[in-house]
Order: sequence, then structure tokens, then C-alpha cells
Amino acid sequence: MNSLFGNWASTLKKNFLLLVLSILLPTFGNSNSVLAAERIYASYSALELSISVTTLENYAKTGVIDEDLATYQQYLPLQQLQKLRQILLNRVKVSPVVLSQFLYTPQGELLLHRLAQVIKTQSRQAEPEFHALRSAVILASAESGGLTLLNVLRKYPTHSINLDVVQTLEIATELEKLVNKTHQAIAAVSQKSKIEATTIKQPNLSQLPDLQFPGKLKLQKYILKFFDSTRNRLLLTDVYIPNVQNAAPVIVISHGLGLDSSNFQYLATHLASYGFAVVVPNHPGSDTKQLRSLLNGRASKVAEPNEFKDRPLDVTYILNQLEKGNQSDSRFKGRLNLQEVGVFGQSLGGYTALALAGAKINFQQLKQDCQPAALQNTWNMSLLLQCRALELSNSKSDKDYNLQDLRVKAAIAVNPITSSIFGKAGLSQIKTPVMIVSSSDDTVAPALSEQILPFSWFANSQKYLVMLVGGTHFSTIGNGNPANQQIALPADMIGDASQARRYMNVLSLPFFQTYVAGKPKYASYLNAAYTQSISSKSLGLSLVQSLSKTELAQALGSDRYQVQYFQKKAPNSILNFGFWMLDVGVAMLHVMIFI
Repeated sequence: MNSLFGNWASTLKKNFLLLVLSILLPTFGNSNSVLAAERIYASYSALELSISVTTLENYAKTGVIDEDLATYQQYLPLQQLQKLRQILLNRVKVSPVVLSQFLYTPQGELLLHRLAQVIKTQSRQAEPEFHALRSAVILASAESGGLTLLNVLRKYPTHSINLDVVQTLEIATELEKLVNKTHQAIAAVSQKSKIEATTIKQPNLSQLPDLQFPGKLKLQKYILKFFDSTRNRLLLTDVYIPNVQNAAPVIVISHGLGLDSSNFQYLATHLASYGFAVVVPNHPGSDTKQLRSLLNGRASKVAEPNEFKDRPLDVTYILNQLEKGNQSDSRFKGRLNLQEVGVFGQSLGGYTALALAGAKINFQQLKQDCQPAALQNTWNMSLLLQCRALELSNSKSDKDYNLQDLRVKAAIAVNPITSSIFGKAGLSQIKTPVMIVSSSDDTVAPALSEQILPFSWFANSQKYLVMLVGGTHFSTIGNGNPANQQIALPADMIGDASQARRYMNVLSLPFFQTYVAGKPKYASYLNAAYTQSISSKSLGLSLVQSLSKTELAQALGSDRYQVQYFQKKAPNSILNFGFWMLDVGVAMLHVMIFI
């Protein structure tokens, strides 16, 4: 792909409006108010051009192009203009209190610092620009129209905003490289999956049962309360017991940060209908209640560093208690096979699953990746969370954090964080079968750094990498659960949740049947040919059983791994790049506030 800004200098005047909008629009999200910025200025070398805030506001509200905007109209195709207006009218509805809490967290301040690199006030000093931006965003969120780009402009404490074009180009180039590398890696996975599909001796797919439908077994759900006094942890736990004669293998589902046991009820009931006992804990300290405490000002952190050890210990403690109950509790007596256990986890729950399967916290990698200079320049938001684990190394020696539970026979990690918390040394410790599920459009735990590259580090042969092409960090979760006061996310941040959930049902079941229940006939579902047969247009599905570091390196160094989907998604003009950055910026805002 040719460089996005290869001939930028020669066409600067022609494309200036595109540049101004692409820098500005992704910064916030968009409507009106009083004292604040009236005009946006940008300069490059001796050239300085501008556009008034009133022009953008009038166009957004009426669709009328005034003289100021008409100067640039010839360079904007109608479709781009229509999308521009749509972006200007979009809003993020969020409480000023909630937003303020977020913008004073390390994640929020990181986002502000990155934006303040290109948005300059008259002082052109870093700290005043940072505080001006934070103030404007918080004040804009209190407006009746919600948090919008134009509201932020109107709340800016100066009459003009200056854009650092040179700095913006550097960041844009950096992001373009990151996006392209990710697209190349995902395309390479899809291509490898097609190759594997042609080499597999696949049984007649039409003769295989359709696992997307529930099984025939009835089940009973119990809500249990366990209290671990040594860690002062109250563990409210959902347990699903199928109506079977023999002891049922056990699957544990670990929810992500800011979620709870309700988010994967769909998977729990599906697995139980096929004969698994399913255990779904609520992890105090990183669940929905903890997130509400943060947003209400009763907590200062989205999760404490101890959650990296407490979450796996929650699962071990619950399994220990169930072993006792399996002998004395009439509800479970003899009905649980606690020597055959599988773990499924999403996001921070994916970390939990991998830790229980044998991955060890890698403090050496964390110390290397969590240097202040590296964090200030990262676009991997999950790294901020991973680096919190460094605080654990101050109290105990590294060897005390072997969190593996030998009862766990297999693990599925969906959108897990892995790159620094485990690194290559930590993930290579896993000897049990593992499935990594990644999403191409994940802006929280990016596919390339957190799943695709880490997959190449696994040393065991029984491993699978599943790619949801078009999926996001939230696709397998679906929307928030209003009954549990979870905050809903925009539909485009979730994607095709119904299809993603079907995929989780269809792939988790044969994986756990094969490696936990010991039923090898289900292995027929665990290959590229089968996933290819059930892949949909709305949410593509690929699976590979091997991807070496060499193959990945070749893919990242080659332009041949470009497919139509990614060519359509990748930025191919300055304005398109701005639209793409807007998507990322708004996604990061929702992610850090709500999840």
C-alpha cells in the first residue's frame, strides 16, 4: 500500500479541509454553547489556513454550505460531505460526573495527553493544553445535546485552536503502520485457514449435528454464596447442573472487567444442555459493582492489582468448595466431576483462564514494557491495565504467583490480554489444550499484539486460533445487562452479537467435549473446514491450528496479504483516515468509561 501521506506536501492546499477535519473530528465526538473557540487554525511551513466553528455548526444543523466551506467543497465528494455531517451530528451521551471520573484515571489522562499533542492553545504549552482539553470535554458533556465535537469547541477556554500539523502527520503515519500490520496479520490468518481447510480430511459436514441448537438435557440453576475469609472475598456464584446420571465435567466461565455472571448466561445454559456442569463466579473487585463504585466516586481504580492473582484464586477456591459440596450437599452430591475442568474467559477473564491453565505472570516483561516513555506512546489501551500487575512484584517473589490449577484440562480465552502480563516466557508454560479467540476490530485488546502474535508463542501442539472477522471486543458479550445496571454500548461497538454468541456456543462445546469430557468424536468440529462452512457474511470466522513466528513475520513484511475486507476498511485518504481515528477515539472513550 502506498504511503498515505507520500505526496502530502504538494497537495496540502487542495486537501487542507480534509486534513483539518481528520485531525479534529476524531478528537471528541460534536453541538453548541458560549465562550470558546471561534476558529480553527492549522499551519504547515509558511502556509496557514483556517475554518470557522460557526461554518461547521451551520453545516451540521442545516446542511447549508456557506462561503467559508464552499472554498473546499470541490475537494469533498458528496458521499464524504454526507458522512462529515453525520459525524458532526453524532453525540456521546454520558454523565459529566462519570466522564470527569474517567478523565482523571490513568487511562483517561493518557487519552487526553495523546490528543493534546496535536491540539494547541495560544500558550502552546503542554500542561495548559491538557487542562483546557479536559475542561472543555467535561463541560461539553453537561450540555443538553450531550458530548459533541461542536460542544467541545464552544467550551474551549480560548477563541482559537491551533493544530500541530507536523505532529499530527507523525501520529497518523504511526497509526497507519499499526493498522496495516494488523490487517496483514489477520489476512494471513484467513489465508492460512483456507490452506488448512483444503488439507483436512473432513467428514460429511451435513451428517454432523448442528451444535448451535440447545441440547436435550434439562438443567437446574443455583446461586451460591462462598466466602473466602483469608482474602475477604464474597463470591456470589451461579451454578448450572444438567439432569444427568453420571458425574458431569465442570466448565468455569470467568467474566471480563466491569461485567458479571449474567453476561455469559447464554453460553452456560448451552453447555449445560449438553451435559456440562457450569460454574460462573462474580469476581468482586473487577465486576459491575466495582465499575459503578468507580463511576460514583466511591472507588479510585477500575481494578486493584491484586485482581491478577485474586481472580484465578477465586476459581480455585470455588472448585475446592464444590468438591466438599459434591460429597455432602444434596444438590450436587456425586453430580460433579471436579477432576475434569475447563475454563472459558473473556478479556480479563481470558487472562484468568490462561493463568489457571499454567501461564505465569512475567514481571521481567512487564518491567520492560511498562516504562513511562513506552506507555506515553502506546495505542494499546490494555497495556495500561497489564502494567498494574507490576505492583504485585513489590510484595512477593515472582515464584509465588504460580496460579495454575491442575484440575483444569483445557482453556478458552476470548479477547485476552497477554502480551506483557505473560509474554512469550509466560505463555510457553501452558501444556494443556488452549483456544484463543480474537476479533479483528478489537480496540481494547488489539488482535495483533494480544492474540495473534502471542498464539505463535504457545509451545503445545493442541492449540487453536479463532478469528472473528468484523468482531469487536464486545461482540461475544452483547449489550450491557440493564437489570444489573450495566451501561449499554452503541450497536456499532458491538457488531453482530447474535452471530458471535452462536460461534462461541458452537466452538466451545466441541472443544470442551474433546479435551475435558474425553469425547474425541467432537474433534471433527475443531478445524478450518468446519468453521469455513458456518462462517457468515456479517461476521466472518477463521480457525488455524498453527501459525509460526516465521509465517507471521513473513506476513507482516509482505503486501500480498491484503484482502477486500481490509482494503475497504483501511484509510485511503486523509479524510478517511480522520473517520477511522474518530471510530477509534469514540471506541476508546466508551471502553474506558464503561468496560
